[in-house]
Amino acid sequence: MADRPARVALFTTCLVDQFYPQVAEATLRVLDRVGVRADVPGGQTCCGQPLLNDGFPKEAAALARHFLRTFEPYDAVVAPSGSCVATVREFYPHLAQEARWRERIRSLAHRTYEVSEFVVRVLGVERVQARFPHRVTFHPSCHLLRGLRAAECARRLLLGVEDLELVDLAHPEACCGFGGVFSVKFPEVSRALLEDKLADAQATGAQLLVSTDAGCLMQLEGGLARHRIPLRCVHLVEVLGQP
Repeated sequence: MADRPARVALFTTCLVDQFYPQVAEATLRVLDRVGVRADVPGGQTCCGQPLLNDGFPKEAAALARHFLRTFEPYDAVVAPSGSCVATVREFYPHLAQEARWRERIRSLAHRTYEVSEFVVRVLGVERVQARFPHRVTFHPSCHLLRGLRAAECARRLLLGVEDLELVDLAHPEACCGFGGVFSVKFPEVSRALLEDKLADAQATGAQLLVSTDAGCLMQLEGGLARHRIPLRCVHLVEVLGQP
């Protein structure tokens, strides 16, 4: 097992902070269970992904610098969102035009992790001593799957949960249709992707649909509610944080 980071911070993300605070709490429980006490720095804000997606790199760069000032003292930054972590890791280094920011941002970007990636790849843990006696299926977010290439980390952790039955989707790689502003700009395409994803999830016979990003949860929950499908969505850490 690699050396554990001495100081770890939780980056809650905007959607978790505003709509899914229980996910932040569950993330802290999971980290505590694997022996990591994480700080939650005050003053943290949006990662800037909506600004980047909508064509405002200068404004996003200002948020990147604020992220740096907030989290630079830490050895590792952990977030319950592959989407936000991908923004920090993949795009922040390109936003830093000034030399005085560039190396510092690049260094911080490379020690920012999605929570399942951190637990499996950094800590070397695949069982978090959770029990969850339910049949579940797993939707990996696009950024976790393609941006971070870490979807297998989340799946390994689910397989390590006692009494959990994991039934794979027929097309786990398919997008749920959220994509941030994509779902607003292209609602017809977004809706078609969502319909396919919900049909795939229903076909598994699962009781719960697990995902790793608040944006995906919002998209999936909305579709399930509109169609009155008796399937509940939960974040990965809500499963892993079970006693």
